[in-house]
Formats: sequence, structure tokens, C-alpha cells
Amino acid sequence: MFPILVDLGSLKVILVGEGEVAEKRLAALDAAGAQHLEVYSQAPSAALSKQAGKRLKGARPDDETLVSAHLVLLAGLGDRESVALAGKARAAGRLVNTEDVKPLCDFHVPSIVRRGDLVISVSTGGKSPGLARRLRRYLEGLFGPEWAGRLDELGRQRRAWRAEGHELAEIGRKTDAYIEEKGWLK
Repeated sequence: MFPILVDLGSLKVILVGEGEVAEKRLAALDAAGAQHLEVYSQAPSAALSKQAGKRLKGARPDDETLVSAHLVLLAGLGDRESVALAGKARAAGRLVNTEDVKPLCDFHVPSIVRRGDLVISVSTGGKSPGLARRLRRYLEGLFGPEWAGRLDELGRQRRAWRAEGHELAEIGRKTDAYIEEKGWLK
């Protein structure tokens, strides 16, 4: 696995799913800032319909829609349908994630702690999603909502140091000293 963070603001994302699993995946995509998102569900729950709004496009995407996507996420589907949709998307060169079916995944979605722009992720490479969830809950206790503001504060400070002409190594040292001075990691 090679961990990366993807800016979903400019990528077309397709979510095909059913039930609570699809609702959770949609909430995660929304939290990550997916701007060009289409949702497909044969039997959308009231919650999924409300959450998706105008992005709910129908029961299933056609082949042309799959080809137009950058990322395809499948959630809450049966095995046969997951294999078929993942195969079509992969044949078109698209990256696919099939909820909890490692062989059908080109990428994994880690457990995430999100505090504003601070994103802390935990992955087990699909070996133990339960451990990843447990570690996420632990980290949520260590990094509360106040960290969103702390990151914003550090971002402003970093911009000021850069404007003063400090080199990256010096900015790193200043960041460490600032965090120590504030006592944020004690």
C-alpha cells in the first residue's frame, strides 16, 4: 500500500450502493469535499435519498458513466453485482473500491479522524478493519475538535514565517517549538 490523500474537489466520483453502508460512504465522501459526485441506488433509503439529493441519478450507472468517472466506490451490493461493476470500471481504467471486498479494490479507504483540514488516517491494508476502527476511536479521544482551530493557527503562523523568508527546515523547527510552547502534545 502507498498512502496518499486525494483532493476530491476536481475528480468525478461515482458511488453505487445500498443501505446503511452506502449512507456512511456518502457521508465520508461529502466530508472529504467530493464536488462532482453521482450516486446510484436501486432501493435508496429515505436517508440516502435526502443525503444524495439531486446527485441521486438512478438505479445503476451505465457503461459510459463508469468510463467518465475517476473513482468508483461500491457499497452494500451483492457479490455478483460487485464483481460485474468493478470489472467494468477496471476495464475502463478506473480506480475501484468495493466495500469490504479486498480483491475488488484498487485502493482502500482508511478509518479517518477529521478535524477541519487535519486528517489522521489508520489503515491495516484490509487485514483488520475492526482494528482500524478501534484505533480511530482511540485517536478521536487524543485529537478533539480543538485541533481544527490549532491547525488553522499553525497555518497562519507558517504563512507568516514564509513571508519573513524562512527556509523550510527553519519553519519545521519553528513549528516544533510553537507546538511545544502551546503544550498541544503533552
